[in-house]
Amino acid sequence: MKKIQIHIMPIRQSMRLPILTVVTLLLVVATIIPNVRADSIQQQIQNLQNQNAANQNAVSQLQGQAVSYQDAINHLNAQIYQLQGEIQANLATQASLQQQIEQKQAQLEEQKKGLSEDLKSMYVNGSMTTVEMLATSQDLSHFVDAETYRGAVQTSIQKTLAQIATIQAQLKGQKDQLVIKQKQQQDQQNQLSTAQAQQSNLLAMNQQQQSSYNAQTQANQAKINDLIAEQARANATTSPGGYYFIRFPGAVSSHDVSINDYPYANSGFGMSTAPGCVDNDGPDRWGYCTRQCVSYAAWAVERSGRTAPTYYGNAKDWISAARSAGVPIFTSGPQPGDVAISTAGTWGHAMYVEKVDGNNIFVSQYNQALTGQYSTQWRQWR
Repeated sequence: MKKIQIHIMPIRQSMRLPILTVVTLLLVVATIIPNVRADSIQQQIQNLQNQNAANQNAVSQLQGQAVSYQDAINHLNAQIYQLQGEIQANLATQASLQQQIEQKQAQLEEQKKGLSEDLKSMYVNGSMTTVEMLATSQDLSHFVDAETYRGAVQTSIQKTLAQIATIQAQLKGQKDQLVIKQKQQQDQQNQLSTAQAQQSNLLAMNQQQQSSYNAQTQANQAKINDLIAEQARANATTSPGGYYFIRFPGAVSSHDVSINDYPYANSGFGMSTAPGCVDNDGPDRWGYCTRQCVSYAAWAVERSGRTAPTYYGNAKDWISAARSAGVPIFTSGPQPGDVAISTAGTWGHAMYVEKVDGNNIFVSQYNQALTGQYSTQWRQWR
């Protein structure tokens, strides 16, 4: 009996649209449901498997693309965080500069108060002529001292005013530059935030597409499980109906059915069909997936001393394959060594006839319960 198998790297900007286009097409393909006909169940399963393989491939690409989007978001977040630090440092510098300006302004006010008396004195002294100053002076040295003092005051006032003007100009220039830099930083932050929002939107769309693919894959798997369940129900019955007995030529040697000497007993198992065998389950040396009913039946024929049938396909296919090979097929009179084929279910079921007792046959088999296990069983063939 055969089973079925049912999967966003940084992506360059130029690659995004083609990938999204392919994704859209794949979603359309994934919605195609095969016709439900009894004679095309295997094709339905194959179609569903192909759809799931395409879905898994698309999800794989989307996952790689999602990593690229997330990396871009993380990078933008780091840039925004760094820029926010620079803006805060800028604002702190502006605040410090404003404090310096206020301190300088306070110093100027103090200097102005100190100079006010000097200005008054200069005004009084400046209203006197040189002759008047000389006449009112006690002596010549007093006149020289007064003249020197007035000149010194004038020089001090001019120097102080020049320093004040220079400091004010420097501080204003620095503050103007910081304001300009702050505007540039804010513009840059806005650009980064916009880019971050775009990447987040792409990531959200990517995740939505992944969810759509995963949902379709689950729906396909549910259909496959239904088909597998149909086969399980068919295998579980021991009532008569629909048995074909393929009698491969040659003498049949006996063996102990209590011993499971099937050579692939410890190999992989999955419900995939040959020649795919995508569950690490072969194919075996006869062209079947390991631990399937057809693989065991072929081995049982070979073990009995005859030539094993190769590449006959699913159990249902053994009827036409045997006819094409000229192997006799019977619908009654089973004999030990025959391969009994039940055509019920999705793939049918192959069994090796060990004993015959009237209307009943005792068979050895693999995967009767779709678990890839060896078992023996009495069945009523008519």
